[in-house]
Amino acid sequence: MNAGMFDRRRLLSSAALGLLAAGCSSIHSRPPVKGGRLRVAGATSSTADTIDPARQMAVMDYCRCNMFYDGLTELDAQQRPQLALADAIDTRDARTWTIKLRPGVRFHDGRLLTPADVVYSIRRHNDPAVGSTAKTFMAQFVGVEAFGTDAVRIELVSANADLPVILALPQFKIVRNGTKDFRTANGTGAYRCTEFDPGVRSISTRFEDYWRGPVKLGEVELFAISDESARINALLSGDVDLISEVNPRIARRLVEQGMTLLESKSGGYTDLVVRLDQWPGRSPDFVRGMKLLMDREAMNRVIFRGYATIANDHPIPPSNPYFDASLQQRPFDPEQAKFLFRKTGLAGQTVPLVVSSAALKSEDMGVLIQEAAAHAGLRIDLQRQPPDGYWANNWMKDAVGFANINGRPTADIIFSQFFASDASWNESGWKNARFDRLLLEARGSTDESLRKAIYGEMQRMVHDQSGVGIPLFLSMLDAYNPRVKGLEPMPQGGLMAYDFAAHAWLEGA
Repeated sequence: MNAGMFDRRRLLSSAALGLLAAGCSSIHSRPPVKGGRLRVAGATSSTADTIDPARQMAVMDYCRCNMFYDGLTELDAQQRPQLALADAIDTRDARTWTIKLRPGVRFHDGRLLTPADVVYSIRRHNDPAVGSTAKTFMAQFVGVEAFGTDAVRIELVSANADLPVILALPQFKIVRNGTKDFRTANGTGAYRCTEFDPGVRSISTRFEDYWRGPVKLGEVELFAISDESARINALLSGDVDLISEVNPRIARRLVEQGMTLLESKSGGYTDLVVRLDQWPGRSPDFVRGMKLLMDREAMNRVIFRGYATIANDHPIPPSNPYFDASLQQRPFDPEQAKFLFRKTGLAGQTVPLVVSSAALKSEDMGVLIQEAAAHAGLRIDLQRQPPDGYWANNWMKDAVGFANINGRPTADIIFSQFFASDASWNESGWKNARFDRLLLEARGSTDESLRKAIYGEMQRMVHDQSGVGIPLFLSMLDAYNPRVKGLEPMPQGGLMAYDFAAHAWLEGA
């Protein structure tokens, strides 16, 4: 097995610490420190922005928390887990795990990392007052305890060989023991928090005592410019160095004007969400009809200019080893949708559809659905909501709307977070006891053929029964001034999986 890589068969049979290489992955090798301030403009922000890693749920949160904190593990460009704050990981049965901590790691306040910090950081996901967006994973944990002076012992309810991947999720980053005040950050990350004003901006300063060695940039200023044209113009004028969520329609123009495009192919998607606990989503025929109104080919061609891959109303992309290629592709069929809407008594009626720039390209997707619905005898009232506060005020609340979900590295994680009956982010409110049982069965199995069969059935269930329609898997497009160096695509999401600040540097700084 290559250094730094997990292998399921070796993992389950190993009894020795050191399954992962203690060194950093190659993506963290750095040229000499350069300095300078990188100015970055995202697309959305609000007063709900947070630097509590347990609560993060939006792009700006991920970017900041990646700067301020580290996890026990992290994912590489192949979405394989690599060691970070963990120095070694050992298990004999994928149920009981021993995690040895990297020595000499310091928090920004100078205190050394200890097992107590890790125990506290993981246990706090179970505290309702924290409001962790990863709480659903804690049902797998029986215990998290310090093990000697430099290690932690984790015991799971049942075997899960994907635990190192779960620990690489953004929410599982490590905070100092007892931390409850997150008006600023005290982590082990590459940057200190100099300023954090939710909904306005943050300024991060290089942490000189970072355990990997200082990063290249001196400072990172992060803020949002919600207006797309203003964001583009800020990049072209030199007011900012890097922007996120570039419209595919203007990608070529940016390149022609000297900017560099960063395309990250991912399993992320913008999805149509129909709440099954509200009318008209209580009608399965209405839900099926809405999915039939999505012209996926047109969406890819017209909206995304080919920077996307056709999806089939479930969250497992073709690049995933458990992707079920035998599942018949749902067609674009307004005539069948018309029949279904008549059955529900909605023919000629008006249905609100909430869209927002916060959910990437949902406004354009909504227009195409609106046009198709007109041919199916249904009037769609597009209700545009501002990006500020969309995730807190609209997502998972509106009867019919949109979301934008970053790709996840494993089938278990995406199903656990978004489709399990008790998932914190169960977008459509879909509940299925058999699905929940299959999730546990696949998680505990080491038989790859069995896991593939189970995940195939689960894809079919989501495709047929949930209130989520996933038309495309999106390439994330960011753009930057050529003087910004060190950026590479990562499959977990745009902006180098929101960890750009650890790798970027400024030419001539």
